[in-house]
Amino acid sequence: MADTGLDVLAIGSHPDDVELTCAGTLIKCADQGYRTGILDLTAGEMGSRGSAEIRAVEAAQAASIMGVEQRHNAGLPDAAICNSAENREALVSILRDLRPRIVILPFPRGRHPDHRLGSELARDACFLAGLARFGPGMPHRPTKVVYAMSFREDAVKPTFVVDIEAQFERKMSAIRCFASQFDDAVKAGEAFPTGQPLYGLIEAQNRHYGSLIRRGFGEPFFTEETMEVDDLVQLGVSTF
Repeated sequence: MADTGLDVLAIGSHPDDVELTCAGTLIKCADQGYRTGILDLTAGEMGSRGSAEIRAVEAAQAASIMGVEQRHNAGLPDAAICNSAENREALVSILRDLRPRIVILPFPRGRHPDHRLGSELARDACFLAGLARFGPGMPHRPTKVVYAMSFREDAVKPTFVVDIEAQFERKMSAIRCFASQFDDAVKAGEAFPTGQPLYGLIEAQNRHYGSLIRRGFGEPFFTEETMEVDDLVQLGVSTF
């Protein structure tokens, strides 16, 4: 795996989860010169459409479009993710290899158990990876964990929204790589159907979050800790 640490690592329970929730942000980070990566916890073998083999090809194509330097799969069982000691140890090993500064996780609530439990598992592994006596390898703990909250109907107001106006078309190209999952679909993951094609729903969601920061497209994120402001005068988004 990595010889030097990643700047940003996005973790998803299934191939295509990262594309749906934070692909624009990963692309923007790559545009800014940061080293980015993706860790899929499962191969998505329980999906109703396509197959794990097809999704692996699609995931590689999407990663190329997003400019991520590394994409790995933890090999956990789809539809059976659990926050077990064994799984925590497996993720700690991967995190110590990749050494990410920032980790993007699924929102900690979700209708799919894998999304909820995958988020909890990865969050715990991020902490344990910093313990010197926890398993083999050099300790490493990410500086920041943020939660991608696209499509969440039960979520609180975003802590921040990333402007992805310049990255949106590439985000959609990455999502369209998963044709086996999304072509002719009206729902996916935490995206509830509205009667419109899934691609239209994604655009509507990203336009909504972009509007919150007065931009064309945006991706929302949540942090459990309060964010620091260093320069009050430079705060963005006009109140009036």
